[in-house]
Amino acid sequence: MLYDLGSEYVEGVNAISGERCSPHPHVYSDRLIRPGDPAFFDILHSYQGYRTCYYRTFAVGSASTAQHDAYKRAREYMDRAIALVRPGATTADIVAVWPKAEEFGFANEEAAFALQYGHGVGLSIWEKPIFSRLVSFDHPEVLVEGMVFALETYWPSADGWGAARIEEEVVVTATGCQVITKFPAEDLLVAGQRYYSVGGPLPLQRDSQSHLNTPAGRGEI
Repeated sequence: MLYDLGSEYVEGVNAISGERCSPHPHVYSDRLIRPGDPAFFDILHSYQGYRTCYYRTFAVGSASTAQHDAYKRAREYMDRAIALVRPGATTADIVAVWPKAEEFGFANEEAAFALQYGHGVGLSIWEKPIFSRLVSFDHPEVLVEGMVFALETYWPSADGWGAARIEEEVVVTATGCQVITKFPAEDLLVAGQRYYSVGGPLPLQRDSQSHLNTPAGRGEI
């Protein structure tokens, strides 16, 4: 399907489901996806030589309260980060609004590395700038107009085995940023013949300009 939609090269789709969601292993398996599972997918492919990297989380068939709550937390941390992206902000400013490793079950920031995370995207999957509580406070990088990077958030669910994972790609603009990932991620998606959020049917196309980092979205007007 990715090739049908114009992808030039699919490097991989990291598929994580069920009890493998927490803690997030970052590796593949042959586990079958089952009804009631949380499942998230990291899409790695390229177009005109440029890479993409974005996570989307689904509930398979139905969403439990624990799954819904985990998704809301991951989305909240994502929205807080996006709202701060603008020229002159630093990677330290962004990661400061993300939770400490101990708050979501890890011993330290090294153990939780790449869960609350951000990285440049371009000719390579991972480029500068890097956003991580492990390194960004000591080595902050200043954001400038034209930068393209991905921001990733994660939150484990209260059931002890599920989790939610969201990743958005953004471009730094003169006044803020533009979210360029097209597939919706504002609400937890329930997988089926059509996509649904907890609020009902969901269109498969989102506006190219996110409302999250505009004057109206920030409550300035």
